[in-house]
Amino acid sequence: MDISLRHIEVFRAVMNAGSVTGAAQLLFSSQPTVSRELARLESLLGMALFVRERGRLTPTAQGLMLFEEVQRAYVGLEQIASVAESIRRFDQGQLNITCLPMFAQVLLPAACQAFSRDYPGVAVSITAQESPALEESLSGQRFDLGLIESRHPPRGTRGFELFCADMVAVLPTAHPLAAKARLELSDFDGQAFIHLSGLDLYRKMLDEQFRRAGVQRHGVVETSTAASVCAMVRQGLGVAIVNPLTALDESARGLVLRPLAVAAPFSVSLIQPQYRPPSVLVEAFTERLKGEAQKLRQVLSVGTEGH
Repeated sequence: MDISLRHIEVFRAVMNAGSVTGAAQLLFSSQPTVSRELARLESLLGMALFVRERGRLTPTAQGLMLFEEVQRAYVGLEQIASVAESIRRFDQGQLNITCLPMFAQVLLPAACQAFSRDYPGVAVSITAQESPALEESLSGQRFDLGLIESRHPPRGTRGFELFCADMVAVLPTAHPLAAKARLELSDFDGQAFIHLSGLDLYRKMLDEQFRRAGVQRHGVVETSTAASVCAMVRQGLGVAIVNPLTALDESARGLVLRPLAVAAPFSVSLIQPQYRPPSVLVEAFTERLKGEAQKLRQVLSVGTEGH
């Protein structure tokens, strides 16, 4: 049965217009052409779709049944066209991001706000994970973007450094060291100190610097997250050194921030799975992350000593 889309278009137009003349106008065609195509469709189907009486067309029962099916097909096509237009204008979609828990608190919220303002129909899904699950999920191509604390992309990914700034000291508001504008490693000698977990890369870096300086801290608490470290400091249990993003976020909760006299670089990399197709949405979100990272660098450069 050699039925073409043109035959269906003619049939639908006749049903909607109620006449061959009206259908010809809808299709920007001629009346003879529409009549010929309609007759050809009935011949191919082997049944009458209309009863012709005094120049008028009345649908048969078979014609009405066929029209119901045609309408369902056209609704589906219209939905596809609508979805395609939405995709073109980014009215819908989802961006999947994975990161360390702290980035979901101190870097992503402002970037999400800027992105959602420009792409209100796009949902952003954030999955917070600790290493090594974070790196494994990125290598597995399960996310569009990732944020990690390393300059080395996991296997199967590509990335670049998004943010870099030195770690900072966090102190209780009434602590004697708060009187100093900048802290030397020797200032921490004998001080009650809140440590990050012994497996943390930045904990290991700091331990090595203190060892070389011959400074002995008095470790009182060890905890796995920078936010938890800051909470301990806030309770007056001791002082600490944490990443600048968490420190900046926690400074509004009654902590004093002070820069260190030695370099203690903290780096954040933006990661994309290598085998996922490129996306304009990913590029748009990346630009907003860059903007937020730049703002945080500016705040840290002028505000650390004033907290």
